[in-house]
Amino acid sequence: MPEVLVPVARVGRWIDNFAARHGGVHLRVADGVLSGEAPDGSTFEGRLPFARGYAGAAEVAAFAEAAAPPADWGVLLVRKGGFAVARLRGATVAASKVGKRHVQGRTKAGGWSQQRFARRRDNQARAALEAADEHAARILTGLHGPLVYGGIDEAAPPGAIRLPGHIGDPRRDVLQRAIGDAQAVAFTVQNAD
Repeated sequence: MPEVLVPVARVGRWIDNFAARHGGVHLRVADGVLSGEAPDGSTFEGRLPFARGYAGAAEVAAFAEAAAPPADWGVLLVRKGGFAVARLRGATVAASKVGKRHVQGRTKAGGWSQQRFARRRDNQARAALEAADEHAARILTGLHGPLVYGGIDEAAPPGAIRLPGHIGDPRRDVLQRAIGDAQAVAFTVQNAD
């Protein structure tokens, strides 16, 4: 089933559009998810951001209100050659840092040269990960809410919520998109045949 990320401010309009396309919708809550079923057999499930379950009323306004971001939370993106970290107060970025470190590309040379370049690449990647750790520690110290993570597995902090999909090289625009995706409601849709 395809997944659609919808910003909280557009959740009501998204459900209204679903109902208009499919002839109405009946809402219900089960297992922490807001579900909708249309008369034509099409369905959707809406999951709150930050891996939270929903136990409120089966109504759009209450669901959208429950999707609001926490008062204190963070985002960390790490790739071998770069990182991006942000601390947020609700939907507002309170502090952030984006950094890039050079990591040598692969070489087609063989023998000793290939091994030398591989060691250099590993050392450069290690230095990049250390820089990411230093900035993350500085910006995220004392974090009270969830941490959302995207990137290479070896840098994933324990207990972090994983961003779905592939994370591009961490740049300012990639960080902004990750912040938006982390706060969005994830809808899965099953259209009737």
